[in-house]
Amino acid sequence: MTTYDALFDHVLTRVDAEQAHHLGFAGIRTARPVTRLFPGPATRPVNSMGLTFPSALGLAAGFDKNAVGVDALAALGFGHVEVGTVTGEAQPGNPKPRLFRLPADRAIVNRMGFNNDGAEVVAQRLADRAKGRGRGRSDRRQVVLGVNIGKTKVVPEDDEAAVLADYTKSASLLAPWADYLVVNVSSPNTPGLRSLQAVERLGPLLEGVRRVADVPLLVKIAPDLADDDVVDVARLALELRLEGLIATNTTVSRAGLRTPAAEVEAIGAGGLSGAPVAERSLEVLRILHKTVGPDLALVSVGGISSADDARARLDAGASLVQAYTGFVYGGPWWPRRIAHALAHVPAPADAPGVSP
Repeated sequence: MTTYDALFDHVLTRVDAEQAHHLGFAGIRTARPVTRLFPGPATRPVNSMGLTFPSALGLAAGFDKNAVGVDALAALGFGHVEVGTVTGEAQPGNPKPRLFRLPADRAIVNRMGFNNDGAEVVAQRLADRAKGRGRGRSDRRQVVLGVNIGKTKVVPEDDEAAVLADYTKSASLLAPWADYLVVNVSSPNTPGLRSLQAVERLGPLLEGVRRVADVPLLVKIAPDLADDDVVDVARLALELRLEGLIATNTTVSRAGLRTPAAEVEAIGAGGLSGAPVAERSLEVLRILHKTVGPDLALVSVGGISSADDARARLDAGASLVQAYTGFVYGGPWWPRRIAHALAHVPAPADAPGVSP
């Protein structure tokens, strides 16, 4: 057992999960001046979507919702950091408690509800970051920055014009500071959001965002889509010439958990992430790769806990991988270990986007 494992098991699990997140994230940001003095992990750069990623490993959206710690997270060893989900208007999210750990399953349940400062505030924060570092979007030496955008809760999901205006507001404000942009239509915690994954609604939404954003555009999908619907979204992405797809978000399924059923039931609704979603996430990745081949970047997320997990996704056709729950359970040195391990495992000759 590592020191972090002992800390997690005996201290952090006794603290409310959301409070522990804030404390841990504050520690990461405070430690940045020290962390950056350590040599970075040996990495294998990846060329994808016209960008050069320092490594295949990135941090999924949800950890840094408000873009307050991008560079501190990069200093831990992530090759890209995806901030958000950011909505057009600021919102507090769902009532607390709304974040729960399932240690027996190496999993997390969340129903955060896109709590964030809103597109205007986050855009200004990213602008200040760029100014402070003396860099614009074209300088990607240290970390690739993704921005994940979603629907403001009060916008009626059946008002297509209002939904489009909400997403395009976020896109127009945030795209100037992003290396890539993600349209999130797959969180289970905003009522009606997942209905936007239907291709007849998703197509016009993505076209509208594309018109106001001049950066690589991706869409993030749920693991709970039927296989045929996964194929339909993939074909739509090809038709619209998106740069990529992110698979997958959290699941509403509770099948096969080790955590006692009564405890799971007491937690209630929310999206499940971590090890239990790994199998379905890999299945969705394989379906997507079979459908789009090398024409789109595929970012695989969901249940990645080890370098072997990450390599399995790359072998199955992923260009990049992302983690969230694996990082929470693995601790602050986890990203460096994974990135280092990926750099020292020979990649297949046909691996997508791997630089020699």
